[in-house]
Order: sequence, then C-alpha cells, then structure tokens
Amino acid sequence: MPQTNKSRNAPTSDSWGSSVQGGASAKDTEPVSRRETAGEEGGGEGEDNVGDSEIIKSPSDPKQYRYIELDNGLRALLISDYSGPAEGEDSDEDDEGEEEEEEDESGEETEEDDEDRGSDDDEDYDHDGKNKKGNAEKQSAAALCVGVGSFSDPSDLPGLAHFLEHMVFLGSEKYPSENGFDSFLKKHGGSNNATTDCERTIFQFDVQRKSFKEALDRWAQFFICPLMIRDAIDREVEAVDSEYQLAKPSDSSRKEMLFGSLAKPGHPMGNFCWGNAQTLKQEPKKKKINVYKRLRAFWKKHYSAHYMTLAVQSKEKLDTLEEWVREIFSKVPNNGLPKPDFSDMPDPFETPAFNKLYRVVPVRKVHALNITWALPPQEKHYRVKPLHYISWLIGHEGTGSILSVLRKKCWALTLFGGNSESGFDQNTTYSIFSISITLTDEGFQNFYEVTHLVFQYLKMLQTLGPQQRIYEEIQRIEANEFHYQEQVDPIEYVDDICENMQRFPKEDFLTGDQLMFEFSPEVISAALSLLTPEKANLMLLSPEHEGQCPLREKWFDTQYSVEDIQQEWMERWTGSLELNSDLHLPAENKFIATDFTLKPSDCPDTEFPVRIADSDRGCLWYKKDNKFKIPKAYIRFHIISPVIQQSATNVVLFDLLVNILGHNLAEPAYEAEVAQLGYKLAAGEHGLAIKVKGFNHKLPLLFHLIIDHLADFSASPNVFIVYPFVSFCFSLLPSESLPSLDVRLLILEHSRWSMVEKYQALTAGLTIDKLMEFCRSFRTELYTEGLVQGNFSSAESVQFLQYVTDKLQFSKLPAEVPVIFRVVELPLKHHIFIFSVLPLISAAFFHVSLCRYHVYPTCRNTSGVLGFSVTVATQATKFNTELVELKIEEFLASFGETLNALTEEAFNTQVTALVKLKECEDTHLGEEVHRNWAEVVTQQYVFDRLYREIEALKQMTRAELVSWFQEHRGQNCRKLSVHVKEGEKGDITGSTYGEVSKLTFLPTSPKMAGAVAIMDIPAFTKDLPLFPYHKILE
Repeated sequence: MPQTNKSRNAPTSDSWGSSVQGGASAKDTEPVSRRETAGEEGGGEGEDNVGDSEIIKSPSDPKQYRYIELDNGLRALLISDYSGPAEGEDSDEDDEGEEEEEEDESGEETEEDDEDRGSDDDEDYDHDGKNKKGNAEKQSAAALCVGVGSFSDPSDLPGLAHFLEHMVFLGSEKYPSENGFDSFLKKHGGSNNATTDCERTIFQFDVQRKSFKEALDRWAQFFICPLMIRDAIDREVEAVDSEYQLAKPSDSSRKEMLFGSLAKPGHPMGNFCWGNAQTLKQEPKKKKINVYKRLRAFWKKHYSAHYMTLAVQSKEKLDTLEEWVREIFSKVPNNGLPKPDFSDMPDPFETPAFNKLYRVVPVRKVHALNITWALPPQEKHYRVKPLHYISWLIGHEGTGSILSVLRKKCWALTLFGGNSESGFDQNTTYSIFSISITLTDEGFQNFYEVTHLVFQYLKMLQTLGPQQRIYEEIQRIEANEFHYQEQVDPIEYVDDICENMQRFPKEDFLTGDQLMFEFSPEVISAALSLLTPEKANLMLLSPEHEGQCPLREKWFDTQYSVEDIQQEWMERWTGSLELNSDLHLPAENKFIATDFTLKPSDCPDTEFPVRIADSDRGCLWYKKDNKFKIPKAYIRFHIISPVIQQSATNVVLFDLLVNILGHNLAEPAYEAEVAQLGYKLAAGEHGLAIKVKGFNHKLPLLFHLIIDHLADFSASPNVFIVYPFVSFCFSLLPSESLPSLDVRLLILEHSRWSMVEKYQALTAGLTIDKLMEFCRSFRTELYTEGLVQGNFSSAESVQFLQYVTDKLQFSKLPAEVPVIFRVVELPLKHHIFIFSVLPLISAAFFHVSLCRYHVYPTCRNTSGVLGFSVTVATQATKFNTELVELKIEEFLASFGETLNALTEEAFNTQVTALVKLKECEDTHLGEEVHRNWAEVVTQQYVFDRLYREIEALKQMTRAELVSWFQEHRGQNCRKLSVHVKEGEKGDITGSTYGEVSKLTFLPTSPKMAGAVAIMDIPAFTKDLPLFPYHKILE
C-alpha cells in the first residue's frame, strides 16, 4: 500500500477501509470551483458570516473560513460551524462527516478485546463515556503550531524541545494552578494533547462550545506567560522519560533512531529528540547545567508569535471568533528573531555508511526488509506530489505489482511504500522514500531476491516514464473523495490545518496535503531517477539476527551489524538490469465511482433502522440517509453459525478460513480499496462479520466480490502453510491488556475457549482437508443478519440479503444460535487469580504496557451482565500486583467517602456533563452506523439506546448512586481480581515468530489473605450458576 499520513479523508494503513488519502482535481470531477470558495457557500450563515474567498474548500464542506494575521505576527485561521442563533440547534449540513475510523471490533465486551477475535459486538458504553446521539453540538477546538522542534535542541540538552512541550502547560501567571487547565477541560467535557516533531510543535484541545472562549484564554496563557514551575521539573522529566521508555520497544522508533544515527556528524537528524532522565537530569547535574534557566531561554527564543499558526473551530460567527482571537492572542510575544532554518544543511545521508546492509534484531518476532532513499526536500512539489505517484505504484497490490509476485512466491505478507510526511520523513533538509516489506521465513532467506524484484519494478517505472493515465486516475479517485469529503472531529481537523498553515500558501491551507493539482512528468522523473540501487540503504530485521549483531545504537540499545551489499548483487542491479515479465502497470480501475446522485426515498423515512426483510434464513435492517446527504453507504452482514464454538479446533479453523479469505481477496479487492471503497472481515465468536463502505455507485461490486469468494472458498497448500499460520500467530500477539482479559473472560463466560487452547489446537496439526471440511460444515446451516445505511433505496438494499442467501445456498438453522455467551454468577466473596506469562506475552505486554503507569476505570458489559472495574498497569520493577490491588482498594474506599460527601450541585454537574457528551452530534455517518450495528450484531435492537440512557441519567438521584455503590462493596461484593506477572523467560522453539505463552498459576501472597485463590478455572466455574441470556424487551 502507499504509505500516507493524511487523516482527513482516509484511514491510515492500520485502519480498515481505503488505503490511500483523497484529494485531486480531475477533468470530470472538480473538487471546488472558484464560485464555491470559502466565503460564498450556504449553510444558512447569512450575509454576516462571510468567509475568505481565496481559501479553496470542498463543496461538501459547510464551514466558513477566514484568515487573519495579528499585529504580533501570529497567523490564524478561523473556522465557523455557525448554523443559526439557537445553541445546540441541529444542522444537517454541519453533520456531514468522515468515514468511520477503525472501530472496536470486540467480542462480548469492547473495552479491551482484540478486534479480530471478537464477535464484532460494539460496546454501547465506552470508558470515555462519549457515546452520542446526533442532535446536539460538536465540540469546539483549537490547535497552535510553533515553527520549532527537536532540530533546535541544544547539543548539551537533547530532548529540550520535547521537555518544554511538557513544562509549558504547568500553570500561567493569569491562571497559576498547576493542573488548572486539565481540570477545566475535564469539567467541561474536553481534552488536550501536544506533539513535538523535528521542526514543529503542535498543541491542541477541544471543549464544549459554551466554555470555548474561557478555555482559549486559559490555553493562550501558556504562550503568553507560562509559569513552568521549577518544582515540577523532576516530575516532568519522569513523564518525558516514561514516554521514552514506552517508545523503546517500538520497532518503528528504534529504526528511526538507528537511521538518524547514520546522518553526517552535527546534522540535526542525528539528534536524540525524545529526551530522557539521563539527558535532562543526570547529565546536566554532572555538568552543572541549569536546566530551568535553559528551558526559559529556549521558550523566550523560540516560542515567538511570528512563527506560530493557529486554527480555531467553533459554532460561532467568524466575527465573534476574530474578536476572541485578537483579544486573547495579541498578547503572545514576538521576539523579532529569525525562525530556525535548516535548509542550508542538505544531504544529511550522503555518507559512506548509508549505502550498506544493516542487519537488525527487532523486538517483535517478525522479518522485515526496509529499502530507503534520502532525497532532496520534496515539499516544494506539493502540487505534483511525485512521491505519492511513485508510492501509489510501488505499494499497489493488484496483478503485476511487487507484492502480488512476492505473495505468489510466499515470500511476503505486506508492503508499504512512500513518505509518511512526518517531520522525520520530510523536512527542510531531505525527504525519505522508503519501501517496507514484511517477509515470511522463506522471504527472509531470499531477501536479496526480494530486493532484486523491487529494483526490477523501479527500472520498469524509469523506463516507461510517468504515465498520465495513471496520474489522472489517482486524481479522479482522490477528487471524488475530496469533493464529497466528510468532516472529522474538530480537534483532529484543527491539528491538521494549523500545521498546513506552516507548509502551504493561504489558498491551499485545506487542499495542500489533499490534492494532486498538476501532472509534471519532469518532476516525477527527477524523483524516480534518484531511486537507484547505489543510493539505497537496506535494513533487514529478523529475530534470527540475535547473537550476530555486535553493535548497539546509543539511545535505544538496538542490536545491529553493518556490512557491504554483496558485490554480485550490486553489479546485477547497477548493470543492465533485466526487466521481469511478471511485473506490469495496473490496468484501468473498474471500481471508480462516476455516479454521485443522491437517491430519493422509496419508503417512509425513519429515525432508526427498520427491518425490511425477514425469513428463517436471515433478515435485513435498513435506514436511508437523509441527514448527511452524501453519495456513500455502509453494508454490514453478520453470518452466524453454530459450528464455530463447538471446539477450540473449530475456532482456530474459522480464524484460518477468514485469514485465507482475506488473503484471497487482497489482490482482486485492492482496486476497490484504492477507489475509496473499504472492506473488513472479522472472525467473531459466533459468526463472520462482513463490512463494506464507500461510494454507493460501485459498492455492490465489492460486496458481490466478497460473497463470491466466500461461496467459492479455496486454499492452496502454500498459502495454507505460510500465510494463515503467520497471520494467526500475529492475531494471538497480546494487546496491552489481553493476558488479563483472556483469563477474566475465561472465568466469567461459560464455554469460552482460551487463547492457550486455541494455540494448542493450531499447533496440533491442521490440514487443508480439515479446513475445507470445516468450510463446508460452516456453510451448511446459517443465519445472516444485515444492516444497510446510506445512499441506497430499500429495494436495492433487499438485494444484498438476497445475494447472500442465493450465493451461499445454506439451510436454515435447526435452532436459534445465541450471539453472546452465558455468564457465571460469581460467589459473594473476593476471588483472585494470579498467573505469569512467558515468553512472548512477557515481551509484548510487559515491555509495552508496564514501562509506564496506566490506570483507568471502566463500565463493563460482559455478554449482557454489567459491572465496573479498575485496571492498573505499572512497572513491575517498582510495584508488585498485590500492592497495586491494595492501592485500588484504598482508592475505592476513599472514593466511597467522596461520593457520600458529594453535594447535589456537584452531582448534577457531573450528570449534565455526561448528558452533554452523549448528546454530542455525530461527526459523520459512520458513527451512526457504528452505533446501530452494535444493536444488530448483539441482537438487542435498542436503536434509541442513547435517548433512553439520557432520560435515565436525568432521572437519577444522588441517593440512588450512593446506594448503588455501597451495595456493590463490602460483604455484598462479587469481586474477581486478575493479576498478571512477568515470568521467567524460557527457550523459544519452532518458528522464528515465537511460541505463544502458557499460563503459570501462582498462589496468593499473605497480603491477599482475605481472598480465595483460583488455581483451577474449570474446577472453580463448573458448579457456579449461570445468568440467563440478556435481552432488553422494553
């Protein structure tokens, strides 16, 4: 896939859906006309809310824009969502939203479950409390970009820019409370964040509209007169060091630091941008450096108004926003000093050390090959975007592509190519072009052949030259997306825009990172000509390099070795490199939409989905979109089978089936992905979830393609042996809290198969015959339930259900299959389960999770049975789990006292804040679909759940809350504690992808004397009563 860093029009490569970012004008689809510029378009704003006519925007964008420059040099873009004078008034136009982001594809509870292992049950109550209905206001948001970053770190204080980003938020002269801003935001439903890049630092926040002006004033003081409290230095150094510790096990961060170390001495690419306790505390103390004084000096020198850009968005008129910004931000000081400029330091990697082969030991048990070039800065060519054109072809996955050939050889799993546009990948000194390939075991053994194939493809591109047909096809795809672009959350939007203001001229603030404006074969050819073997850096990552890499990168301690690229291969690549007949350019894309007509309703409009088809083999829920008014749609089906949960082996076979189905679809469906049609297959606990989304014109083609491949499912021996096994092992790699989650659900949910049982079934020996037999069994008796929302008529929607039933040719279920587990009723006592994990979970869980403090309380819905929990992850070297449990109990006891002392006014404030969050309007159609799908996939069908929750909240009393809390504490408490400890590391055998852990049960310590230890899960649960299946009937 092409590597991208654009969030407004497409998910990232880690998200399901389209894999490329949108935005380009084309002959038949203009993204905007000058008559539809920012100041002249409707939305009911009226003559008194006129924006800036020079700023080009999408015709689908109802917002108004105005650019201003303050006397102190600060530049601001005002973004008005104003749709009328009534606060909280709903506006159809304002609601147009972006495609849904990657959502929580969870099992029977969504707080933590691994998305590919769940039943696709989207939890109704997330731990942020931000479920919402679509009839209230968006949040207001602001972001400010300072044109300085880690490149400006002094040589004797690495990480100072990052440290300042932390320190600047600790109170101001006007608002001296150290945590006052955070407290204010939490009280008013807001959030904030900040990031430090190579040449820019960005701060952002969002908050409820009514509190926006005060929040702006509080926030602006950090750039006017921050206190940067001296006594907080040590604590904030710990916070910076914690972020560094968190980054250490990240292979991407480790690669960046190793790559940066190859730069010329003295070039800022070699800077240690993170900072840690050593660089910001220990070393300065030895050298008698006054860090506080230097911090103040750095702020005074670099946080100057004349290289700050600000974006603010709210449902206020532009004149109001301008008045606020001028009043508040005119006080930001301007020191008159020139902005830091590093453009006179080009070619940082023009060194003998660059064009070598680096062997690296990764943290994750994966093989990967990275081929990287350091090019002259390319941002000046943003209207052509040569690297995007090249990455589109390099990252293509269709017939004739690099990945297609590698997959046929069973040498590679994934390929990403391009430039992420992060500060590391693109700055004023150079631009990266990188190709990253995840290899199989066999691909690792043949990595020179893999590299050879890449260079053959590049030679083909250089020989054929830039192709106008392909460039215009990319334009047309991205023009469609830009023309009908949906809105993201305001905090994400202003974050993007304030940075764009540093990069592009005024007219392209909204389009500079989105559109491909003009085809220039000269510019593209110039970039292509630099992608040669003699200028490439090869980095090969593999756990098999363990013990063979004597060198260590200074900051991340990455093990690596360096060697010359084999002369034989270099001579082949730099000589008369022969072309490969299996490689060719992609054919014309049949999935590109050309019909964007909004279809009239063919049945009465409804507020919630209605069932329009129902039989003994399936049913369909439908809702026509007349709110967001975009030519897009969502199709979702849950294909339920009773055979999945019959054994752990069946669960594994089902996983493999879905993995191979995805593998089989990868090539034929890739053209749909790049045409902004997204699809996702999820192996749930009780069925297969199929999701497609995008422009409705060609969406049926993609849906039919998926169903056809399921109906005609097959698996080649090579793919069965290599691809599914590796992918499934990856799916078993634990997320941050998976060890405790798996065990907790194993105890609570009746008949659930554990991760260990599934892994044992996988390694016991599965054959292709067993897989095909399971597939036949799976398809014999099914029940399918679908949801269609968006720009389809009801008549068209019914055809999707008909296609599924006709194509799969299944019989009805002999009995109804539950889509949730039954839950055991815990005894009235504290039960504790303590275990250690090794070796794989230790590496992934403890090194990722326990290198920092992580605490959150959450409401849980475990297969319909409610509960609440407190989860804490902390460094094992600092606190053991028993102490953590005692601290949780102390907190809950003190919280009970706080709750008892809560005033009616304080209680009502909390209720109002939660109601406001639930009333926050949907940003895009995907949010509404996500909520409705949760009701369908769990067969609850309470589509008005949010309205009911809001009404229940409004009727709740303080006394009821206190009483409920007391009832679930003390002697009446049904409490389960799960402790995860890091075990001794054993030998890893078998595939280099590692061995999934086994659980080691541990006894309780004397500190937990009052708890009953669970040493045998089946023995503990076998006689416990089961709650009935849960369903809300009224």
